[in-house]
Amino acid sequence: MTDKTSQAPVAARRPRETTLHRQTRIDDYAWLKDENWQQVMKDPSLLDADIRQYLEAENAHTAGWLADTTAMQSELFDEMKGRVPEDDSSVPDPDGPYAYFVRHVAGGQHPVFCRQSRDAADSEAAEVLLDGNAEAKGHDYFKIGGCDHGPDHAHLAYAVDLRGSENYDIAFRRAGESEDMKERISGASGNLVWAADGVTLYYTVLDDNHRPHRVMRHRLGTDPAEDDIVFEEADPGFFVNIGATDSDRFVVIDAHDLLTSEVWLLDGHDAQAEPRLVAARQPGIEYDVADWRDQLIIRTNADGAEDFKIVTAPLDDPAPANWRDLVAHQPGNLILGSKMFAGHMVRIERTGALPRLIIRDMRSGDEHAIDFDEEAYALGMRGGYEFDTARLRFAYSSPTTPERIYDYDMASRERVLRKEQQVPSGHDPADYVTRRLEATATDGETVPITLLYHRATPLDGSAPVLLYGYGSYGHAIPAGFATPRLSLVDRGFIYAIAHIRGGMEKGYRWYTDGKLEKKTNTFTDFIACAEGLIDQGLARKGNIAMHGGSAGGMLMGAVVNRAPDLWRAVIAEVPFVDVLNTMCDTSLPLTPIEWPEWGNPIEDAEAYARMAAYSPYDNVEAKDYPAMLVTGGLTDPRVTYWEPAKWVARLRATKTDGNPLLMKINMAAGHAGAAGRYDRLEEVAINYAFLLKVFGRAAAK
Repeated sequence: MTDKTSQAPVAARRPRETTLHRQTRIDDYAWLKDENWQQVMKDPSLLDADIRQYLEAENAHTAGWLADTTAMQSELFDEMKGRVPEDDSSVPDPDGPYAYFVRHVAGGQHPVFCRQSRDAADSEAAEVLLDGNAEAKGHDYFKIGGCDHGPDHAHLAYAVDLRGSENYDIAFRRAGESEDMKERISGASGNLVWAADGVTLYYTVLDDNHRPHRVMRHRLGTDPAEDDIVFEEADPGFFVNIGATDSDRFVVIDAHDLLTSEVWLLDGHDAQAEPRLVAARQPGIEYDVADWRDQLIIRTNADGAEDFKIVTAPLDDPAPANWRDLVAHQPGNLILGSKMFAGHMVRIERTGALPRLIIRDMRSGDEHAIDFDEEAYALGMRGGYEFDTARLRFAYSSPTTPERIYDYDMASRERVLRKEQQVPSGHDPADYVTRRLEATATDGETVPITLLYHRATPLDGSAPVLLYGYGSYGHAIPAGFATPRLSLVDRGFIYAIAHIRGGMEKGYRWYTDGKLEKKTNTFTDFIACAEGLIDQGLARKGNIAMHGGSAGGMLMGAVVNRAPDLWRAVIAEVPFVDVLNTMCDTSLPLTPIEWPEWGNPIEDAEAYARMAAYSPYDNVEAKDYPAMLVTGGLTDPRVTYWEPAKWVARLRATKTDGNPLLMKINMAAGHAGAAGRYDRLEEVAINYAFLLKVFGRAAAK
């Protein structure tokens, strides 16, 4: 199974020389970055003709290699679509006289936002507030970002992205009407929060480098050009988000990079409020804020609380000198977040690489945990509109157990199942096995691995393995239920998740041990997971595929450079592979804010040398590589399209094997790929068809 490289596109070499820290590099493919890239994000038709020709040639080559999998792709798509309920609705969430929910309809790609009377039965007719399917007509790409009703239930505000570039327009409509109001806000980031008066909206806007840097205030019926600037961030390394406290008493302005945060509060009941600082930013100190009675409730890593603690502060003087511990720091017990209610606080923690929910009675101080039985699972709180309630809504799933939505009475401790994810084509959890294993890293650390496989799958190493990884930004990969994976598992694959350093599966230290000068732990941990599966007899060298996206795509590139013979196939989605060039380019949206994660190679020669040693693009060598499928999105502002394009061009010009090297650039989407729920399944079907062809497995059980 060869690439037929004579038919593969060959990118022109146009050497460009750069020198930094007395190190000179030659980049043959820098020309693939359109000099006008910021405008291309807004209007893809402006892409340079030479670049477009190359990307389309790569897409054609990929389509040609996959041509004999067309029937397989259709079969996979039909399977995956068959596991998705055509008609489906979220559990209605009460708010005043109404209950709000999101519905998907038969044949529909996009959500439909609805409400019904608070006391209505679930089956009663609902009022449609916004029909995403109707709004999407005529658009190649359509995605709804934030969508929220005003507190008086009279208006709706929503953000929509029409290019995949995460550059949103905000539109308004009156409840019960199908047409938008005249005013429309452009250049927004998708963040929006209503004030209590129901006519004032706060939102964030992007600067020329696609960074959210301002909080704006709009009043319905006025010209958006006259909107007030409420807050502006001057540091390009800090992004600005907005939200609201659980009580809706305050609008929250959060300025942050990856390690440091600064919070300002706006009185949600004063439409002319000025922001009030909670605590000035201090490098390395993170915090977030809720309110309860006359106090602020603050989750923070201050005072050496690596795994975070929760403190209280008086509303009238919330300076750090007045912070008092409410939930003390406990090393190894990572506090991920909290939610406040009138009488309770709920916090979600991770200990032993598994999440748990802790309920605290704010009056008595008594605490209890909600217990779960499976070996590996995913858990999350679901946001609710109401503050004065004893009801907590949460979601639970595992690799074998479909998602279950529960309402939990925090006073009586009664748990009520409100919804269980339906798999229309059928799913019996007893047919599958979830296991949690450990691999030993090069320095002796134990790295968790979550496995999913069919009960009939042989565990003697003959079954192909797909190993998934991420390992950056502290993001922990949940051990949850995902129906598309079953199409591989039903064909004899073992699906494995490597919970490597760079995430926070084993606490905040697990993150810091996989970043900056310790970044290579992420790569060696992933390799150790593959070798651990081999040592335990579950896999064989050269019979393993790996999969990762974005920073996980960087993981794919670094690992395939280091240990290419471990793998039979690689899927790298929107891969961050041109690490050194990107971190030296201050015009790119994410570069300054990500220096705390990777280092600043412009000012720090050691950081430059570190990145140069692992950056996938810079370390391609003349040797054999496994079969590879690389994807990207033309309007992706996070991992720009030229990163995968340059990497593939260099790989094709350098590698010594005849294995397939395929690239697929979505010319009408960005970082998240296709926006429609079925369109995304078509992309997954292509990935899986590639794997099945490479491994010679087509038939389902």
